[in-house]
Amino acid sequence: MKIKSILKWLNHYFVFFIMVAFVITCCTMLFVSTLRDTLGITLTDANISAAAKITFWNVALLSLIFTILDTIRRKLTVERPVKRITDAAEKIIQGDFSVRVKPQSKFGTDDTFNQVIDCFNKMAEELSSVETLRTDFIANVSHEMKTPLAVMQNYGTLLQADDLPKEKRIEYAKGVTDGSRRMAEMMTNILKLNRLENQQIYPKTSEFDLGEQLCECLLQFENVWEKAEIEIDTDIAEDIKVKADEELLSLVWNNLFSNAFKFTEAGGTVSVSLSATEHHAIVKIKDTGCGMTAEVGAHIFEKFYQGDTSHSAQGNGLGLALVKRVVDIMQGEMGVESAVGIGTTFTVKIRRA
Repeated sequence: MKIKSILKWLNHYFVFFIMVAFVITCCTMLFVSTLRDTLGITLTDANISAAAKITFWNVALLSLIFTILDTIRRKLTVERPVKRITDAAEKIIQGDFSVRVKPQSKFGTDDTFNQVIDCFNKMAEELSSVETLRTDFIANVSHEMKTPLAVMQNYGTLLQADDLPKEKRIEYAKGVTDGSRRMAEMMTNILKLNRLENQQIYPKTSEFDLGEQLCECLLQFENVWEKAEIEIDTDIAEDIKVKADEELLSLVWNNLFSNAFKFTEAGGTVSVSLSATEHHAIVKIKDTGCGMTAEVGAHIFEKFYQGDTSHSAQGNGLGLALVKRVVDIMQGEMGVESAVGIGTTFTVKIRRA
């Protein structure tokens, strides 16, 4: 390493030596030529030899001074910030995303390194947030998978009993089926959400009647509302067309309807309305369920977040995260209003065709 540094230093010295020798030689030749022509002085070989030696040592001394000054300048303005950046990069490679590089002093330097440092710090901050999300995501997935796995394991153990009545066997088998269905739904939603977040799903826009789509999605839950004796109230305007990805948008309505029916008690009401402005179609899905506090409402679009744990067996906390991501991709707007004991209203605004 020392030999490499010495060779590098000698290379700088040689460059300055050539530059200084060239400049001084040109200046000396011009000076001597002017002196001879003006004063008519004739220089002897001895004088020229002595002058050449003095000039050589002057060049060597000046080159050494310039090399030392340039080495100090490079140490302070180039090598030091580069080392700080590379050291920070090494820490990031080792998994420490909290590292940040302090800005370089502007004294005697331009702002180039500070621009690089600023970009580096932003990158480190993004990596830190991504790593936090990844860690939380893995922890949440592991936690969410433990519950259905434990349920299926318990029911599977109970099913092995020789004297198990038929009714219990059917009940336990249904528990295994429900647990596997929940895991399958969770994996499907995780894959969809991952593809949406990484923009691997690109919207295939087409023009369609939004009112018809809402009715079709709502009718898929007919057995649910009839079984729970939930009243349906609709106010859907006709002939409102939007230009969007029909399949992705159906994910929004299915998840919002599922959410509304899940939290609405027997005898409650779920309302669906569709209206339009000049540029947007506005869909409101309202329920008379338990509602939620403002604190819970601030987190409902986060992955795996479930404000009401009493209904956790009916979902996995990914539905609303999917809804929000789809609406964002559609360049739409989404809002939620809720009050504890009164109910919740989700509002979705989609651009019209």
